Amino acid sequence: MAREYQLERQQMIPRPRNVVFAFFADAANLEILTPEFLRFQILTPLPIVMQPGTRIDYTLQLCHIPFHWRTRIETFDPPLRFTDVQLSGPYQRWHHLHEFCEAPGGTLVLDRVNYALPYGILGTLAYFGFVRRTLNRIFDYRQQRLTALLPPDDEAPLVPVNQPPGL
Repeated sequence: MAREYQLERQQMIPRPRNVVFAFFADAANLEILTPEFLRFQILTPLPIVMQPGTRIDYTLQLCHIPFHWRTRIETFDPPLRFTDVQLSGPYQRWHHLHEFCEAPGGTLVLDRVNYALPYGILGTLAYFGFVRRTLNRIFDYRQQRLTALLPPDDEAPLVPVNQPPGL
């Protein structure tokens, strides 16, 4: 059995939970939350209705190697949480829980990703060599983008979702 890893992140967003949840539940926003170096693209026609069982197809590149990724929305419980799981893609296992908690001053967004890599010892070496660092880089970028896209209500309006990266 493959070794399992976990990535946990949290971020305070100074917006009401229903606004934050709606932003995350719009699959089109995935592209603007993903670093350009991944060349991430949603293949499933938009808009995507998010509900348990929804499947979403993507392409991305890592080190100039193209990957097809298919996920399924496993749970969808607005405005509290949803989970997505990989059906096919670069990981042996991928389970991503998104939680949204009301907090003083806004919404606390919690992410917990449990994942495993294929290829046995080669997967373990890949984890320590670049997977862990790359995932942290992706989530760091996402945090920066969320800060820019969802500022406090009194500072600026919500940035349109079609705003290109690099505001």
